[in-house]
Amino acid sequence: MGFWKSLFATSDATPSKPAPTNDYPEFNGTSSTNPRIFFSTDREIDLYDLEELCDAVGWSRRPLRKVKKAIQHSFLVVSMWEQRGAQRRLVGFSRATSDHAFNATIWDVVVHPDYQGKGLGKALMKQVIKKLRSEDISNITLFADPQVIDFYRGLGFMPDPEGIKGMFWYPD
Repeated sequence: MGFWKSLFATSDATPSKPAPTNDYPEFNGTSSTNPRIFFSTDREIDLYDLEELCDAVGWSRRPLRKVKKAIQHSFLVVSMWEQRGAQRRLVGFSRATSDHAFNATIWDVVVHPDYQGKGLGKALMKQVIKKLRSEDISNITLFADPQVIDFYRGLGFMPDPEGIKGMFWYPD
């Protein structure tokens, strides 16, 4: 539970505009060959860049007008960027919806395959959870595909301890 304690202990917010992070020295160069990774909560994301990122991990395409609406109506958006010289590339994304008081659900966590296995997905999730905690949200949920359950367990997420099964309604 050390991961969760670190999130509950502090409440410094993620800056709203892109800012560098020093958490990943292997990605914190300034030349075109040494990239730098940074996070942003700016909602102005090029939807084609996001679609390209989602394509890279094999997600089904969604109508861009709906993706735009989902981002606009999200409580929180966190993106992760690689900067090489003057060029920036979207390499990670997540968002959360919330009742603005008690509960939030994390959606659309995606990290480009070239950046998976380097701790950057964990860093992205930590940014999302830290920001939600800074807004005094205490109940954080998500839905996980079977192949990523172990990833989320490693971050301290667990199946519903009450054993309650989620229920879903889908149109015919």
